[in-house]
Amino acid sequence: MTGQLKGRCMCGAVTVAMVPAKPEIHACHCSMCRRWTGSAFLEIDAAPGTLKAEGPVRSFKSSDWAERASCGTCGSPLWYRLTDPKVDFHAVSAGLFEDTGFALTKEIYVDCKPGGFAFAGEHQRMTEQEFLASIGVDVAKE
Repeated sequence: MTGQLKGRCMCGAVTVAMVPAKPEIHACHCSMCRRWTGSAFLEIDAAPGTLKAEGPVRSFKSSDWAERASCGTCGSPLWYRLTDPKVDFHAVSAGLFEDTGFALTKEIYVDCKPGGFAFAGEHQRMTEQEFLASIGVDVAKE
């Protein structure tokens, strides 16, 4: 397992520390992530129970199963969290940390990304339906 990462938002009001679940970066192309970040959301999954944050964190429920957190001062995106109480999942903004050297290993919502967005290299690519099914969201209800 990779050691603890420490990072901060743009203004420094929020600091975060976490242990990555794996030494890898993921990208989400869903419309909410694109509006939230202005691009694809590049993130590192936190190992369960390891994410710690200090400072003015604000969050909002962005869907029936998730919420997003940002700095209450500068607005920097901090993390996306599944709200199912049986799951401890935080996708933490990779931009909070200095260069980790982690490789991009997965893109999700690839069927929703703008045509000009293209990450190079071989890695897993999942459609919206594939991703929702992987986290247990009933796609037929959506």
